[in-house]
Amino acid sequence: MGKEGFLSPKAIGNRIKAKGLQKLRWYCQMCQKQCRDENGFKCHCMSESHQRQLLLASEDPNKIMDNFSQEFKNDFIELIRRRFGTKRVQNNIVYNEYINDREHVHMNSTQWETLTEFTKWLGKEGFCKVDETPKGWYIQYIDRDPETIRRQEELEKKKKQDLDDQERSAKFIEEQVRRGQGGREPEEAPVFTELKRESEEEKTGSGKRKDAPSTSEAKEKKKKSALDEIMEMEEQKKRSVRADHWLHPGIVIKVVTKRLGEKYHKKKGVIKEVQDKYTAVVKMIDSGDKLKLDQSHLETVIPAPGKRVLVLNGVYRDTEALLDSIDERKFSATLTLDSGRMKGRRVDGIAYEDFSKMA
Repeated sequence: MGKEGFLSPKAIGNRIKAKGLQKLRWYCQMCQKQCRDENGFKCHCMSESHQRQLLLASEDPNKIMDNFSQEFKNDFIELIRRRFGTKRVQNNIVYNEYINDREHVHMNSTQWETLTEFTKWLGKEGFCKVDETPKGWYIQYIDRDPETIRRQEELEKKKKQDLDDQERSAKFIEEQVRRGQGGREPEEAPVFTELKRESEEEKTGSGKRKDAPSTSEAKEKKKKSALDEIMEMEEQKKRSVRADHWLHPGIVIKVVTKRLGEKYHKKKGVIKEVQDKYTAVVKMIDSGDKLKLDQSHLETVIPAPGKRVLVLNGVYRDTEALLDSIDERKFSATLTLDSGRMKGRRVDGIAYEDFSKMA
């Protein structure tokens, strides 16, 4: 005879079975009770508690179904937004993650009979972009958060401003090239005239001719320096192309979205990993929790002067630096570069969003 009680083999086996997901057809949404087999489900349906729940539901069945449908829709969309963001993903993958929670709302208690029907409804209502492929239905979340829209508009303005700056720099380089080409002709002309001398005058003018190479060498050096400046400006132009992503591992950031609740809002964390340029795995400093967040829900952290920072965008992207001072009126800072070929250079006017504190 086995010993009956909490630690008996049968009790332990029952608890292990109860932890896992059971068959959907043996789940009662009204009572939120999962049965392990057909006999248990039949006994539950005949129970007094189940009959009371049916009487309550019969008073307004449409309201009950609408409540379950609304809860199912909200939880499903929240999972897409938090887990996958605006990435295109197969609907079955999202649903399998959704049903991992034993307390989830089952689809058989909602207004949708199948996952395909629910996916089409999401596309029709404008919550997601949906498309059908030979591999199945795919969904892509549409982020309509005002904060995200505002950040996208700011990025578009920056892109336009960068394009204008590139056009101005291109025009300036063209003018420099024209000046360099225009200055060569008058410089070369006197050199040829000085070489055309008679043989008798060459002896008396030998001293002057010795000076001529030195002046021509100086002119050539000037020409080379001008070309070097143009080449440097072209390199700077290439590097000055701003990117629309700035996430980088090892920097401190701040969570600005309110959708995760007050626990994480305005709290700082460290980026541990960057995925697809726009998504970061963040470890919160206070709680130690790991979150997967889009860059639109994050902002840079400005440390105290003297602290190390990392430049995240612009000409000096991926360059470590020291924060010298902050200009609150212009929302910018002065940095001293501490790595790369420009080490030691002092740079002004670096915008707040273009650098962040290093962890």
